[in-house]
Amino acid sequence: MSSLGLKTPITYDSGDGFTMLKTLPEVVRQNLKMLILTNPGERVMEPEFGVGIKQYLFSNFSESVPGKIKTKISEQVSIYMPGVIIQDIDFYSLDPDNNSIAFRIVYYLPNIGTSDLIEFTI
Repeated sequence: MSSLGLKTPITYDSGDGFTMLKTLPEVVRQNLKMLILTNPGERVMEPEFGVGIKQYLFSNFSESVPGKIKTKISEQVSIYMPGVIIQDIDFYSLDPDNNSIAFRIVYYLPNIGTSDLIEFTI
């Protein structure tokens, strides 16, 4: 089977040399994870790329923070991953005292008719 990309973190695989992504949903999942975790300005030649979720951990925390995060994720996905439809972003743990955020994103890939879920605890 052909590979679509290199899986991160990079690990050795005796079959391919490195662990590879072999399906489109795997590639989309990894790309979405990278989009959420990348800080704006961190990606070469794309200064606007990234949600920079970790920056929200140390900001002045208020009730508006989850809304700001949802808006930023939706904007970034619409620009950099237009083939992905965000169906829901659910925060199930917001602890400003311990600087932690836990949330899940439910998304849909209309071109292949697949839904998936990705969870983050930061």
